[in-house]
Amino acid sequence: MSKAASDSNTVSIPLSERAPILIILMLLIFLIFARTGENLHGQMTKLGEHLWEDYFSLRSDPPTPTCDPNFDIEKRLDELEAESSGGDDFDLMLDDGFDREASRVSLESQKKLCVQEYAQAEDIRSKTTPAVKAFRGFEHQLAQASIFATAQQQMFLLILLFVAAAVATLERHHIAFRPKISLLDYRVSLSLQLLVNGLLAFSAWMFRETAFNSSIEAGNPGLINGITFGSTALALISLYQRFNIPKDAEPGGTILRALLSVPLYTIAMLIFCFIIFVVQVHPAGLAIYFSAFFENSGTYLDVALYLWAGMLLKQTQLGERVFSLFTPWKLPPELLACVAVVVMAVPTAYTGASSIIILAMGVVVYRELRKVGTRRQLALATTAMSGSSGIVLKPCLLVVIISILNKEVVTDDLFYWGIRVFILTAIVFSFYAFITKRDPIKIAPAGEAMSESLANFKALVPYILTFVVMMVFYAFALDAYMDQFSAPIILPVLIIAVIFFERMISKAKPIYHDPERMDGVKASLTKSMSDASVHIGALLMLMATFHIMTGLGGKSVSPTFLQDMGSIYAVMGCLVVMFVLIGMFMESMAAVGMVSLMIAPIAYQQGVDPIHFWMTCLVALELGYLSPPVALSHIFTRQVVGEEEAALAAQEGDTFYYRHERILLPLMVMGTTLMLVAFGPLIIGYN
Repeated sequence: MSKAASDSNTVSIPLSERAPILIILMLLIFLIFARTGENLHGQMTKLGEHLWEDYFSLRSDPPTPTCDPNFDIEKRLDELEAESSGGDDFDLMLDDGFDREASRVSLESQKKLCVQEYAQAEDIRSKTTPAVKAFRGFEHQLAQASIFATAQQQMFLLILLFVAAAVATLERHHIAFRPKISLLDYRVSLSLQLLVNGLLAFSAWMFRETAFNSSIEAGNPGLINGITFGSTALALISLYQRFNIPKDAEPGGTILRALLSVPLYTIAMLIFCFIIFVVQVHPAGLAIYFSAFFENSGTYLDVALYLWAGMLLKQTQLGERVFSLFTPWKLPPELLACVAVVVMAVPTAYTGASSIIILAMGVVVYRELRKVGTRRQLALATTAMSGSSGIVLKPCLLVVIISILNKEVVTDDLFYWGIRVFILTAIVFSFYAFITKRDPIKIAPAGEAMSESLANFKALVPYILTFVVMMVFYAFALDAYMDQFSAPIILPVLIIAVIFFERMISKAKPIYHDPERMDGVKASLTKSMSDASVHIGALLMLMATFHIMTGLGGKSVSPTFLQDMGSIYAVMGCLVVMFVLIGMFMESMAAVGMVSLMIAPIAYQQGVDPIHFWMTCLVALELGYLSPPVALSHIFTRQVVGEEEAALAAQEGDTFYYRHERILLPLMVMGTTLMLVAFGPLIIGYN
């Protein structure tokens, strides 16, 4: 990743790194433009109707009538009479003779209609001025862009995945338990990456050969070729990386530490390769399962847009401005931790997943907690949980995916109960935070804190106004409103507007210095796109790999044992265990796909209410993300906070609980919430 001084307005990125980042940027901008174009197209048709009467008729050139407006009626009547008198004997028996007057009336009506068609066509041509042609041309281009973007979503995701994965591979920034430090770390990690990328490329070539040599025409040759060449490019990059280990790698290392530096997608892919190549003996199977990832391309493109929004948010002062409202009150660490969990739920809901908000805002949460003297273990626990409670709130992408995959539930019902689950989680977190506090609860006097807090709020008002102005613009100009469907395309634009406000209008100085935050607009946008490219590649590659598990599990595993249970409590207990285990080892969207395919239909048959089922599932998955051995949320937290802080935290604590608080507190909070959500409705008779 390129480095820049904090006071620089430019970010220097080599051309070799700039090209793939530009490709990703253009893809994301085109997606925003094309999807916004749907709303803009609708507004343009309304405007056209307002500017030109009968604009809907002017939107295309009228067809030239094929009739003859000047035909001779008498001559045509003679022809019809001659034709009628030349029929066979059977026709003569049925025919009462040629009715010349009735035919004349019919022909006169036809001639009149023909004249009207010519007049109407001429009228439309006369009204089709150069201004109309220019206006409708632009409108048609918007419509075509939207249609093209919808039709080519699979190809967009394919390009985005492999280009971003190439960036993450070149930057050695795939998601792992620990970063690579020693020479052995690099050798083991890069060798295994080369192995799995090579096996994926081999499988893709086998898949391509089978598909193109079959008597049945390949359904999507572009996708097959894309996976083949993309995976081959990844394998070649891995080969290059394997023999170009950084010269500053520390000598030595241990095999256990080296294995922990292997990317998660590599570990998962190795397991799948063993199953597919050795157990199933189906070399093309790996690429076939991998290709299923592109079936829900729109959803994963939204993930990329949310990640970009998260990295843009990281370039703003919004997070520190929000936390500055609570700083004057000198809240004790435990109380500020409760505030952080509640406050961060909102951006989590609007950025789609807990992993995204940790990557974008985790360092802000951790830093604000540490500023008031919060112990490192509690700060790490809170940062890891900062996105956990928000996944049930509107307009979270994960809930939208559930409603798409399961016709038994709708987003409105899920969000309705999600608010209640969120409140419950906040209450449980507060309970455990207070019973584990080490110092008395003391806050600053209201008279002293209120004035400073209000002063800090004044600095936040321009941000609020910026959001309001942009939302009003979207509402009136584009008839678009922030919801679970439009959030991915509106959020990046809103946050870019905030960046413009901060860098070009606002004179307020940052509350604290952040070396990752650039000063100029161009530098900020460049830095956000550079960071987003790496995270998009790492996260989408992990999602695509875990999606293979959905295909394997859906074909080989089904919890039919649930059908043999006579108690709804036993069924729910088994569901809870399965959900948590899935959350431990799978990324959220792949997990939702697997649960929808394998578990949900059987659970519904056993009488589990669909809303109750999915509320329990979401809480259990979050518990899984916070649970060893994988604990994705903790991995992301460690990544943004840094190894040094994580190492210092491991040295703190005078009892077992406080030495492991970063793990134990989230487990207690989400575990208790899960028990209440899973079994509470059964006890009170809701289900």
